[in-house]
Amino acid sequence: MNMSAKAEILAMTTAGDPRWAAVLARDPGSDGAFFYSVRSTGVYCRPSCPSRTPRPENVAFHATADDARRAGFRACLRCKPDLPALALRQAALVARLCRELETKEPPPSLDELARLAQLSTYHLHRVFKGVTGLTPKAYAMAHRSKRMREELGRGGTVTDAIYNAGYNSGGRFYAQADKVLGMTATHYRAGGLDTRIRFAIGQCSLGAILVAHSDRGVCAILLGDDAQALARELQDRFPKANLEGADAEFEQWVAQVVGFVEAPALGLNLPLDVRGTAFQQRVWQALQAIPAGQTASYAQVAARIGAPNATRAVAQACAANRLAVAIPCHRVVRSDGSLSGYRWGVERKRALLDREAQD
Repeated sequence: MNMSAKAEILAMTTAGDPRWAAVLARDPGSDGAFFYSVRSTGVYCRPSCPSRTPRPENVAFHATADDARRAGFRACLRCKPDLPALALRQAALVARLCRELETKEPPPSLDELARLAQLSTYHLHRVFKGVTGLTPKAYAMAHRSKRMREELGRGGTVTDAIYNAGYNSGGRFYAQADKVLGMTATHYRAGGLDTRIRFAIGQCSLGAILVAHSDRGVCAILLGDDAQALARELQDRFPKANLEGADAEFEQWVAQVVGFVEAPALGLNLPLDVRGTAFQQRVWQALQAIPAGQTASYAQVAARIGAPNATRAVAQACAANRLAVAIPCHRVVRSDGSLSGYRWGVERKRALLDREAQD
């Protein structure tokens, strides 16, 4: 067999291997699943290697990096297949930087973090946001907000809680209090004491529905089979709030929400009281941008908010949503289009999607 015929057979063998498609696509999702070597250069690479695509007749596939090394190939200097995958290295780096942001007072600046990571500030900012979904500054603020809620839950004075949470002045915290807690620190510590929340429970084709409204807007839309369970869930969120039965005006709001559930094309034009972390709010805003009748995968939502590696965090933000339908987490599906878990039940999710597809 001449060399030309042999090369053609080798090329056909490689092209017929499903792993070749991953190499052509430089698919990072295939990293770790296999490695490939290139006879003409003597190196082995990850599927995502950014180097020029080799000729298929020069390629061989290996299950592990050790297999490639035993076959006489050396690690590529560009994709570094002998090191952990880039995503894992970046996650480990960001985890280390997060600990710095959580433990140092004041939190390190972007320049300080960049020096620690030995990266440019631009690259660090991009990597950090890609892994966590937040900028370093927003992460530090979110962590401080979490500490503030924990401190307020321990009792003591509000002033002590402010300084124990890492705020260097009371004025700085109070300027952010409404955004951080959704109410004053005193009211939060008291479990929503004196917070006025009107609510009503009705029925729709999906079962019982509870709609609650604070002074800021609709703060809960809950679905379920048991009306009393929905009321208990609302009470658990604000154990000391003043929960009031709805008046005639509020009943009209409930009717509007029920109408939206039954006919999504009607739209829902009500003020919302959205409370959550900075990352959750970014996810929820992205969900509201998904048109009725369409869906997006968790990975697509993560990419849209500039955090392509935060798919799991996006799923957690969807699960934390307390505003059914208004924040349409039912429009988020798995990458293959199948329906995953839904806070109010997969069957309700399917029913909502079916109605939107018909409008």
